[in-house]
Amino acid sequence: GTVLDHTLTEKAWVDFYLMAHHIRQGCGLPTRYISVYNTANLTPDHLQRLTFKMCHLYWNWPGTVRVPAPCKYAHKLAFLAGQYLHSEPGIQLWDK
Repeated sequence: GTVLDHTLTEKAWVDFYLMAHHIRQGCGLPTRYISVYNTANLTPDHLQRLTFKMCHLYWNWPGTVRVPAPCKYAHKLAFLAGQYLHSEPGIQLWDK
């Protein structure tokens, strides 16, 4: 994987671009990650490594994927819930 954590990034917060996946044809598009709240107190280097390693954990693909597996699973779950539950959201979510 390739990480860019200088020049194009903001100095005010921890952010980086990661190219975790292999591109066989055409040009790849790196993904930008922004650390909003770091409760684990990870260093930027450890955060980048963890993000890269989680890009290898998606069970439905033999190589790396563009975003970490937990993000892929959350996206898939939200899509399936929207497609198949066919119910109104809870009252707590109405004003969100």
